[in-house]
Amino acid sequence: MDKSKDSANKNNVDNKAELANKKYEEVFFVDTQQAVWNYSLFTDDDIKNFQNGTHYRLYNLFGNKQMEVLGIAGTYFAVWAPNATWVSVTGYFNDWNKTSHPLKVRLDNSGIWEGFIPNVHAGEAYKYHIHGFQGIKLDKGDPFAHFWEKRPYTASITWQTTFEWNDSEWMKIRAKHNNRNAPYSVYEVHLASWMRPDKNNEEEYNTYQQITERLVPYVKEMGFTHVEFMPVMEHPFDGSWGYQGTGYFAPTSRFGNPQNFAALVDALHQADIGVILDWVPSHFPYDAHGLFMFDGTHTYEYADMRKGYHPDWNSYIFNYKRGEVKSFLISSARFWCDQFHADGLRVDAVSSMLRLDYSRNKSQWEPNEFGGNGNLEAIAFIKDLNETLYRDFPEIQTIAEEATDWPKISKPTFEDGLGFGMKWMMGWMHDTLNYFKLDPVYRQFHQDKFTFSMMYFYDESFMLPLSHDEVVHGKSPMIYKMPGDDWQKFANLRLLYTYMFTHPGAKLLFMGNEFAATNEWNYKSELQWDLLQHVSHGGMKNCVQKLNELYRQQPALYEKQFEADGFEWVDLNHRNESVAVYKRKGMNEKDEVLVILNMTPIVRYDWEIHAYGKENWQEIFNSDSKDFWGTGDVYNTEIKAEKVNPKDKWYKLKVHLPPLAAIVLK
Repeated sequence: MDKSKDSANKNNVDNKAELANKKYEEVFFVDTQQAVWNYSLFTDDDIKNFQNGTHYRLYNLFGNKQMEVLGIAGTYFAVWAPNATWVSVTGYFNDWNKTSHPLKVRLDNSGIWEGFIPNVHAGEAYKYHIHGFQGIKLDKGDPFAHFWEKRPYTASITWQTTFEWNDSEWMKIRAKHNNRNAPYSVYEVHLASWMRPDKNNEEEYNTYQQITERLVPYVKEMGFTHVEFMPVMEHPFDGSWGYQGTGYFAPTSRFGNPQNFAALVDALHQADIGVILDWVPSHFPYDAHGLFMFDGTHTYEYADMRKGYHPDWNSYIFNYKRGEVKSFLISSARFWCDQFHADGLRVDAVSSMLRLDYSRNKSQWEPNEFGGNGNLEAIAFIKDLNETLYRDFPEIQTIAEEATDWPKISKPTFEDGLGFGMKWMMGWMHDTLNYFKLDPVYRQFHQDKFTFSMMYFYDESFMLPLSHDEVVHGKSPMIYKMPGDDWQKFANLRLLYTYMFTHPGAKLLFMGNEFAATNEWNYKSELQWDLLQHVSHGGMKNCVQKLNELYRQQPALYEKQFEADGFEWVDLNHRNESVAVYKRKGMNEKDEVLVILNMTPIVRYDWEIHAYGKENWQEIFNSDSKDFWGTGDVYNTEIKAEKVNPKDKWYKLKVHLPPLAAIVLK
């Protein structure tokens, strides 16, 4: 056999195969160019504003957009990956082929990759395949996607947020409901664990529709004016409670699609209930499909880990200096108000954004250019955020979760404030809980702790929070923070809630607190609804319901809730008895109410109070009512008033004070 001839034949076959492969590659390349059309939604002004950090409607441009081009239906894709050398769209529509549908980078140095792919319709799962810095290859979800696969899957889904709203009446008058001088009582809800189809199965969820059917009438019955949803933005890990997010433009798919979520908001609005959304611009997780190292570099986060890494949460901090990141974040905030009619945003972990030394040792942070610990870029971002939202949606509220003494959190930016509408009053929460944890015998020695909140209340516009953070991680549920036997625990908690609802400021109560849950909150299981069969827990629920009613019906409790002349201490001179008296005032003198707190289990008959202005008073609320599982034995059907100084309208009242209880007089 001629081996040289055999070798030549083999080489000839190999050459033909090589030529065939080249031909196939050429055809494949041509087909690819036809499959992804050059198309753009961006104008030069869009690019300029995006890069300058002043484009706040990016959700209309980035992500996926179903449309027709030249009469052909398909989807336009656009993603920001400034250090990528190749970006393609991969998904079920192309069998997850990573080379068949490359996007084209714009030639304006914007770092935007875009293209129109015919015949890709709504409902397609996809990712961006990115060749990034130094050849790293990544598969990323779409930062601007409106819908994601249900975890543990991590792809984005082609989808839009169009919805036929039926809340026009609410939208017309919501400025009245969200006004600073209106009742503002918030029910904080974690959607997954409020109620489950199977209370023992953490993998099962109610749908948005099922939540709507159950939650809306319950909130209406309880009398809360607003709900606040712990983050509904898409997130991969249930245990983060939503605070480690990957989808800043997408309601979580755990309960349904974006239209289903919109229907929940719509139903709440039709029931005259406002909707506040938790929003997290402070940090994001390191999940491979998320924002971290998006194109192989620190695209969204600071590159300097002294600023870019959050040691408390093992997460990464947005680069507030970068214009594109600022545009991304403010567009996200605006998106929820625009597309989902949110009535407010509660901004999480503001303290960590403001301070360069937050949770860091001296060697782990670097002062700003003026030698201080403020993150000047984050401060500027927050001011722009609030100015933009209140400009475009003047009837909403932005609420800061901020736990330090940083000044002017809720003051307007033109007064050198940060511009939030309200701030959580963490000091009030800590002082109040510490006071109520005390055995009543010792409360006489700690009255200053109880009254301290009014020393600084007018520095900010405060919301009083008894939130999820107070009933997790070994802190115990609210009922077990209270001292004494079972009856005293419930009496103390009713007293605390009455103090909260009659104290100036907006209110927030976490789900389960309203009926005195006996377990710490656990995101894996539903609330202990079976407790409501017990008269004690049912009574607590009735008490909170009546407090909401009292708050809404008495103008003195809300009309001046952020103003100095809306509150007056009447009697703090009975430390030994632990009795405190204060007055709440509205626009009209006739609406004034008197609140009397008896912090001990001792019944006090014919207790004397000196009050200015009115001779006739009646008891309109008593936290010791039998309807609330109180004794119901001590109440005031008739209040005797004696003139002390008729000229100055001073009167001496004699009232009966029930044990560990509050009464409200009008």
